[in-house]
Amino acid sequence: MGDVKGFINYKRVGFKKEKVDKRLTHWNEFALPLKEQDLKDQGARCMDCGIPFCQSGCPVSNIIPDWNDLVYRENWKEAYYRLARTNNFPEFTGRICPAPCENACTLAINKDAVTIKNIEVSIIEKAFANGWVKVNPPKKRSGKKIAIVGSGPAGLACADELNKASHSVTVFEKNEVVGGLLTLGIPNFKLDKKIVNRRIKLLEEEGIIFKTNTEIGKDILLSELLEQFDAIVLAGGAEKPRDINVEGRNLNGIYFAMEYLSQQSRVNLGQTFNGNRIDAKDKNVIVIGGGDTGSDCIGTANRQGAKSVTN
Repeated sequence: MGDVKGFINYKRVGFKKEKVDKRLTHWNEFALPLKEQDLKDQGARCMDCGIPFCQSGCPVSNIIPDWNDLVYRENWKEAYYRLARTNNFPEFTGRICPAPCENACTLAINKDAVTIKNIEVSIIEKAFANGWVKVNPPKKRSGKKIAIVGSGPAGLACADELNKASHSVTVFEKNEVVGGLLTLGIPNFKLDKKIVNRRIKLLEEEGIIFKTNTEIGKDILLSELLEQFDAIVLAGGAEKPRDINVEGRNLNGIYFAMEYLSQQSRVNLGQTFNGNRIDAKDKNVIVIGGGDTGSDCIGTANRQGAKSVTN
């Protein structure tokens, strides 16, 4: 590590955010990037632990100490290559991941953890800006054809890995757009759809085929897929919501989170709804559930102009 006392010399600094009154006037991301010097200082806070618990705490085993140090040394290009070795889509995880790596950070025992998530998204955005993220299709194909059902984060990551392994990949999506939860579930103010579409375009240029408005069992039979492909991957996501059996559950005006959020995502994509739109404008809203999805509903209701929101 370049600065062995960085965790002593520098305090944690995270992304600043737009003021609430301003962010409520639009649907765009509201996190403000850090300056390069601030990111370098944050990279210096990494302690070069003998056992990098941040890496074991990361679901994709990102080699976090390495790219923290490379950012400190201002070697951003190598930091990107190190990040891309373990993470298919750091531009997604760097925005929406709950950052278990930071909870596992040794520094967090008695100080503020290293700002790993902010560094991660800064690396990948710098890589895109500088043209380091390049289209890299397989030089030859294996001759095997793979069908992936579902184009959410799991389906996209699976498609990326199988395509890199030289197989011919076709992704089937029942909705009208690719991306699943990334496109229709997570609001624009957390994950701008330009970011999602940028990656999808890259995957298409690398040879992955996407077929939208295609529901398995309705538009194409599973038996047909079995005839046309050598293997099938099911990545349909967890779409069934958890219901609650309480008095008044069947009253009007009660919706599951995903039908609410996906409708607003479609509105932001330019679609219109004739009389069936769920709109919180001038209404008193209650959100049951305080996780990320509940937070998304709160942010959406506030931006729609709700009279009040209670969680």
